[in-house]
Amino acid sequence: MKNILHAILFGLRELLNWNTMKYALISGFIVTAIWVGIGAMLWERLIGISSHILELVPFSMVRSNGAWMLSSFLWLQVVLLTFALVFAFFGNMILRSVSKEKYTSFSLIVIASSAFFWGIVWIYKGEYIYQQFLKLLTWLPFETVEKGIAFLIGFYFIYNAIVVSMVFVTSLFSEPLIRSVEKRHFKEDEVRKDHLFSSIGYTIKDSLIFVVASLVVFPLLFIPVINILIQILLWMWLIKDTMSYDAASLVYEKVDKTEIKEHRGALWSISFVTALFNFIPVLNLFGSYFGEIAFFHYFKSIEKQ
Repeated sequence: MKNILHAILFGLRELLNWNTMKYALISGFIVTAIWVGIGAMLWERLIGISSHILELVPFSMVRSNGAWMLSSFLWLQVVLLTFALVFAFFGNMILRSVSKEKYTSFSLIVIASSAFFWGIVWIYKGEYIYQQFLKLLTWLPFETVEKGIAFLIGFYFIYNAIVVSMVFVTSLFSEPLIRSVEKRHFKEDEVRKDHLFSSIGYTIKDSLIFVVASLVVFPLLFIPVINILIQILLWMWLIKDTMSYDAASLVYEKVDKTEIKEHRGALWSISFVTALFNFIPVLNLFGSYFGEIAFFHYFKSIEKQ
């Protein structure tokens, strides 16, 4: 447990390092721009696919889950709106008070605080908000409900594509990222670099399995509460299976998958914390980098022992 906590705290501290943020911001901006562009070009087709899926689901389930999805979507919007208002009203003061090196770190703290605050509001008032959306969907004609939920499903597809792409990009740039971390904290060691292609191949294989598994369990995403559990388990599996191998390949001369599995409790714990990043917009771009660094620190600690 001690190694797990140290790895998580180490990952959080390194995430606030400018070098790590540089990788996350640049890659995150490029990946998001690419998928937003693809989504814009294929949006009508995505909505069509979503609508066909909804035709197979009973109306009562569509209405109920639609209210839950709209409630979650509203939470995301108020988190982003709060973040935007803080910088709109206090932007000049923030620029004068916060140094350039700490500006991005401060931005992450603001959006995390916003998410935490509105999360507390939703814990106490979430049922009321859900009931109001349920009434709204009851008043609307079915076609309007269907179109609204089809829009959210299309957004879900694009969002998941961004998450999976960030895992792949992090794996691609894992060696230079971890090398910079090691120079600051493990100067006497050297990052392994013999497993780069096998690591990328492993990431591609796991990403394809994740896509197939997501399609298989997609009907379960229409069941409130279960859909959250399914989604976080899928993200946790992808993170654990991909990044644990990726990080281990940068530590050990020979990666033993059987030996890695002996630490499954620690790997699932780090994966859970990493997956939580994906529930908060903007922070989801940093999650995979946190996971990569936390896994690396964990395996490094085990190797030292």
